[in-house]
Amino acid sequence: MIIKLIETVYQFLWGDLIHIPLPGGGSLGISLLILLLFPAGIVFTIKTRFLPIRLFPDMVKVLTASNKKDKGEKSSLSSLQTLIVSTATRVGMGNLTGVVAAVSAGGAGAVFWMWVTALLGSSTAFIEATLAQLHKEKDPLYGGYRGGPAYYIHHFMEEKQGKKKKHTLIAVLFAISGLICWCGISQVVSNSVAESFNNAFHIPTIYTTIILVIIAAVIVLRKNATVKVLDIVVPIMAVVYFLITIFVIVTNITSIPAVFARIFKEAFGLRQVAAGGFGAVLMNGVKRGLFSNEAGSGSAPCAAAAADCECPAQMGLVQALGVFIDTIVICSCTAMLMLLAPQSMTDGLTGMNLLQTAMNYHLGSFGVIFIAVILWMFSFSTFLGILFYARSNVAYLFGDNWASQTAYKVLALVMLFIGGIQTYTFVWDLGDVGIGLMTIFNIFILYAMSGQAIKELKDYEADKKKNIEERAFSLQEDE
Repeated sequence: MIIKLIETVYQFLWGDLIHIPLPGGGSLGISLLILLLFPAGIVFTIKTRFLPIRLFPDMVKVLTASNKKDKGEKSSLSSLQTLIVSTATRVGMGNLTGVVAAVSAGGAGAVFWMWVTALLGSSTAFIEATLAQLHKEKDPLYGGYRGGPAYYIHHFMEEKQGKKKKHTLIAVLFAISGLICWCGISQVVSNSVAESFNNAFHIPTIYTTIILVIIAAVIVLRKNATVKVLDIVVPIMAVVYFLITIFVIVTNITSIPAVFARIFKEAFGLRQVAAGGFGAVLMNGVKRGLFSNEAGSGSAPCAAAAADCECPAQMGLVQALGVFIDTIVICSCTAMLMLLAPQSMTDGLTGMNLLQTAMNYHLGSFGVIFIAVILWMFSFSTFLGILFYARSNVAYLFGDNWASQTAYKVLALVMLFIGGIQTYTFVWDLGDVGIGLMTIFNIFILYAMSGQAIKELKDYEADKKKNIEERAFSLQEDE
């Protein structure tokens, strides 16, 4: 009965809700979540006056901005640390398996639509991260700050109802959905790692799983070890993956124009429209882009709230940059690794077999081993990141106590162990249902509260303009 209910909800959220006929006999299937997230990205991009393009230099600049307020909050995170934590979960298995699935199902043209989605998702990420900063609270257990959608939803509902409340229904539902989602992801993480190591090194999955759980337990059961580990792991994995891709691009530099021509040709190509395959190209790119960068799902704001920065809009810009890093940079790396391999060699291949074949072509057996190791790093950092997110939701639901925090960590470790030795499709579906419900509860509140984030953006730009004018005036005086 419960399994049937979960499958029904899964289909409602992720299945094709409507079908738009296309020339050539095909159709464009659109899911409920696409209907929610894609228009939201367009609306917020317009509201922020094309922020991802207009303020890209500011996104990079705020990473190095010093924290001038609340210097006494030693446990609060810097802008760079919150980017690392959110990147840990964004730059996960989706950047490998998700991109492979998009190209397998939608062809090279799907990559273009992933890029478009990233630009739109950056604006959504700005809105939710700025709101998280505006509504953050002191964290008495871990120190510093905590927050996220559960908190800004709670404050919004309190304001609408005109009275203080311990919990509000929508905030509770969001928090529960997040915890369900992250438990499901724990299983996906261990299963992917165990299988990849079995394929690359022929190590039995039980051994890989036990080692993975022990390492994870040592890190997550310590008070603040998670962020310290991610500070090391995430930059290493992202830089190494990027450098390997650059090496492959340089050694295949003459093929680059043809790859980009293929991406754009298949993104808009008449062949795809005539064959009824344009829907697959468009929707696979959009789906993988939306759920790789997680913009709108409400996950990353849990990290954004933990930062100590000069103004809320700065954190919004940092998280907007995170979407860019995830989809434009890392996902594009995966796409290039596949598309630079001869098409005759990869035609007909799907899934990780496609990526491994491409890497074997580029780097021989080292390429296959490299993908296994990088998948381990991506997956493990995802697990650490989601447990950091879970802190805020657990605290909102059960209050500030170590018992509930530790209980959820133990539950996640148990799920990590189970996922490594057995694939439970039901729990995977449960994770997808969790993130789908999170998105629904979050996205409608983003529409309602976006005005607060836009105001912060205007204040940020006004301050920046004022500072520029003051510096110019000072220079004139010196002359």
